[in-house]
Amino acid sequence: MSNKIVIIDYNMGNLRSVQKAFEKVGSDAIITNDHSIIKDANKIVLPGVGSFKDGMKHLEELNLIELLNDEILNKKKLFLGICLGMQLLATKSYENGETQGLDWIDAEIVKFDFSNIDQKLKVPHVGWNNAKFQNKNILFDGVEDNSDFYFVHSYHFTTKEDIVSSITDYEFDFISSIQKDNIYAFQFHPEKSQTIGLKIIENFVNLKGDDLDVET
Repeated sequence: MSNKIVIIDYNMGNLRSVQKAFEKVGSDAIITNDHSIIKDANKIVLPGVGSFKDGMKHLEELNLIELLNDEILNKKKLFLGICLGMQLLATKSYENGETQGLDWIDAEIVKFDFSNIDQKLKVPHVGWNNAKFQNKNILFDGVEDNSDFYFVHSYHFTTKEDIVSSITDYEFDFISSIQKDNIYAFQFHPEKSQTIGLKIIENFVNLKGDDLDVET
């Protein structure tokens, strides 16, 4: 099967920088919200910056929710979520009120809360921070434990599911990447994380469905 990668365009920004990262590792990735092109792809990328509520609203307006459910959950196409694209996988978020997410993962998105500590850290969490492996997934191949990645976010992912690939310390440990079957997602921005981030992109490009132990 040829490598057809699409980056979902749902008006939440940051798409061209993600596309350029794929180009840097020698892969074409199409930015689109065209249903026929998405159906023809074998790998799907959901990036994004901005609010959870707006992200879900735009996916709904573009009739992408049912399509993505079918392509990822039923057809088991390989999926990469980045930043907001990771958070949208959760059951719900508390950003700007409670908003239902895609609910691919039993999880909630909550704001960093430093009210119980003396030293108040800045929110949003912006800049370089390290990712400590938990259950290292295949996209971290060739990446050293505790490598630094670039973050920009005020909310973070919480779940009791056994899907955590890495955690990051920002006064407390929060989930910085997950993997569940064919679904890979990162709170940090691989496309902004220089060589080490491009390695993750390259690993996703080279990933094959038969590398996974998933039910079809």
